[in-house]
Order: sequence, then C-alpha cells, then structure tokens
Amino acid sequence: MCRTIRRLERFRARQPDVQFLERGRVQTGSRGRSPPMYPLLRPLFFLVDPERIHHLVARFLRLIGRNVALASRIRRSRTLGDPRLAVRAFGLDFPGPVGLAAGFDKGDGLAAGAFALGFGSVEVGTITPRAQPGNPRPRLFRLPRQQALINRMGFNNAGAEATASRYAELAFRPGPVGMNLGKNKDTPSERAPEDYLTAFETLAGVGDYFVVNVSSPNTPGLRDLQAPAALRAILGPLVAAAKGRGGKPVLLKLAPDLTDEAVDELADLAVEEGLAGLILANTTIGRPTAESEAIAREAGGMSGAPLLPRSLEIVRRVRRRLGDRLPIIGVGGIFGAEDAYRMIRAGATLVQVYTGFVYQGPGMVRTMEQGLIRLLDRDGLAKIADAVGLDAKD
Repeated sequence: MCRTIRRLERFRARQPDVQFLERGRVQTGSRGRSPPMYPLLRPLFFLVDPERIHHLVARFLRLIGRNVALASRIRRSRTLGDPRLAVRAFGLDFPGPVGLAAGFDKGDGLAAGAFALGFGSVEVGTITPRAQPGNPRPRLFRLPRQQALINRMGFNNAGAEATASRYAELAFRPGPVGMNLGKNKDTPSERAPEDYLTAFETLAGVGDYFVVNVSSPNTPGLRDLQAPAALRAILGPLVAAAKGRGGKPVLLKLAPDLTDEAVDELADLAVEEGLAGLILANTTIGRPTAESEAIAREAGGMSGAPLLPRSLEIVRRVRRRLGDRLPIIGVGGIFGAEDAYRMIRAGATLVQVYTGFVYQGPGMVRTMEQGLIRLLDRDGLAKIADAVGLDAKD
C-alpha cells in the first residue's frame, strides 16, 4: 500500500494543472473541466494498464446500457438537451454536436452506455468483416504531459456479424450510431474493396452512417489505400450499395499526415464519388518536437492535444475548398468547449472526442455543451449551426 501511495504521489507531482495543450504550449484554465471526482480518481486509474482500465469502463457502460430507464435518467443529468446545439447532417438528426469517436467501442455494445454520458452520436469500430485479435500487447500508451495517447491496436474487434448481432438489440439510441469500416489485416490490398463492401452489407441494418477507414497507421499497407485509384475502387461499389440501402450516408476518414495537395485531391474525390461527408482527421505517426517521454518512441498512431493545430488546419482548408457541399466531422485534440468551437468555426459541422474523454472524464460532454452555449451567446449566434465555417471565409 505504501508503495502504491508513493507511486501516486510521484505521478501527481509530475502532472501540470493542464486543461489543454496547443502547439506544444501547456496552458491552464477551466476548459473541459470535469466534476471534482474524476480529477481525484484519474491518477489512480493512470497507475493501471490503459487497456485494462478500458475494459473496466466498458463493463460499467454495458451494465448501464442494459437498463434503458437508468441510461435515460443518467443522460438527462449529463447533457443540456438544448435545441440550440442540435445539428442535422447527412440526413440525420444529432441531439448534440459532440460525438464519441471510433476506437472506444470496437463493436462491444457500449453505445447505449456512451449515450448515457451525453454524447450526441457514437461511432463504433473499426469493424472488419472477420474477427481479429489486433496487434500484440502492450499496444496502448499514455503520454500525460502531452495529454495524448499512442495506440497500435490493429483493428481488434469481434467482426461484422457479431457487431451486427449486438447492435440489433440496442434499445437506448437517442442519437445516430456510425459504423467505422476497415479491412482485415490478412486481406491483400487488391481485395480490400471486397472487405469494405462485406462489412457494410453485414452492418447496414444497424448503422445510421458508415465511415471508410483507410487512414489508420496500425494495419500494414492500409494508408496506401488513400491513393486515388485504390480509394475509388473501394468507394464506388460501397456508395452504390449504400444507395440500395435507402441512401445510407458514407463518409471518408483521412490521415492528418497527408500533404495539403493530397488533402485537396481527396476532398475533390469525395465529392465526385458521392460521399456524404468527411472525418478530419485520424491519428498521426508524427510526434511533437518537444516530446521527451520515452513512451513517445513507441510505434503507433498518436491522438490527443498535439493534433489540434493540424486538425484545425485541415478542416479549414477543406471547408474553404468545398464550402458546404460536404459536412465535416472534426476530430483530433479536442479537450473542451473552446477547442470544439474553434473546430466548428473552422468548418466542422460536428466534432468527436476520444482522448479528451479519457483525460477529462464522464462530465466532459455536459461541460462542453455549457461552454458552447456561452460562446454562442458571446458571439450573438442563435444556434451552433450558425458558427460552422465562420473562420474559413476568405
């Protein structure tokens, strides 16, 4: 016990009073602050392997999600339910702009519990046609000083059929559920279109929108599918199949490590192929230049606060190029209301969080919504949709 206490004291001594990190500069403030309990418990959680903590949280969320009355009651305390924050995109109604990004629920049936915490949408995945274990452990690492995570999970999931079975029974669904699709690790690149199509067909009955993930750095050769010719081979059949399923929205998720020219080319391609929107952006293989933590040398994709500048840059660039032709979901480095508001003003119709949720805790969504309402009032805007793209205008 004494050893654990000493470890906790050393850990807490290393933690700055950080609410967000931007451009390598640590800042303090109240943005994204959770209720007092979570900051007290977080150092204890961070003494435990991150994947083990994830499984414990997953069990808790599954327990909540099984009881619709309980989930609904918790949600009422975790979200404002303010109509000014409601968003319509891709032909779907989102009760709030803050969604849970893919990677948290890998088809494990956690969406109902996540909705109870106030999220306006939940993106499930990445889901592959066949079950696969992912990469060997350890494969998930925290960078507390950078407010970041590194993961090389490798699309570990139970497969499309098991996921479809679990989500067919989802009773508590106050917002859209997205399905993030990927190819199996052992599927050769030339057969990737078959994997995406198979996963879509299996999940079409349980997903409200679908995301083509060709941007994870943790499956060998996957990012090569961002090449225009390879991407068209995937998107063409998938969009056609989606139209046959009542026009299910298909989105594309891109990597932040693409050049600006490649971003422009793929944004244009998304319009040409009839996609419903873009998600900008996935994890990065880059590392902050000031990063000194040994763990940062681990292979994998980094998420969290250091991604915010690049994510904002890409969102603003695509918004200026496409205007409002394709809605954008902005993700990467969002830790509070101001981060989300900047992303929305840059051009995002919706935002997603994951790493911020890990660091900020279960009160994050409500705190963000309160902050967004204050920012709308400050700027004299009637609703969150009025802020989309204001900073992307020439």
